[in-house]
Amino acid sequence: MSTSAGRPGLFASLKLLASTLLAIGQTRLELLANELEVQKLQVLRMLLLAQALLFLAAVGLVLLVALAALLWWEQRIAVVGVCAALFVGAAAWCARTLMGLVNAPEPAFAATLAELRQDVQNLKTASRHANTAD
Repeated sequence: MSTSAGRPGLFASLKLLASTLLAIGQTRLELLANELEVQKLQVLRMLLLAQALLFLAAVGLVLLVALAALLWWEQRIAVVGVCAALFVGAAAWCARTLMGLVNAPEPAFAATLAELRQDVQNLKTASRHANTAD
């Protein structure tokens, strides 16, 4: 139903507003779902790679220490001690580096939050324009 000035009526405006809000909500939910999927796949990939890395590194290091101990049989205690010190130092470095990565990630759902902020800003701007036009 239209008013005499050619502007849509209140009911038509409310329907348009509701459909716009639903479309915005649907788009944002789809974006959120995509980001969740990407985050899930990234975490799973990182976990599998970390697990493989730990297993292969552990086996390789045990074999290297055994080889060194066999090569320098007379100094086997010194060889094992030096290797143990190196491994503990490397583990400390890895732990510090990992904590740095964990504490400084990109915020999850950054794109969704940015879009929602933009939507709120657009709605505020449109609201101000509508209030000044009346």
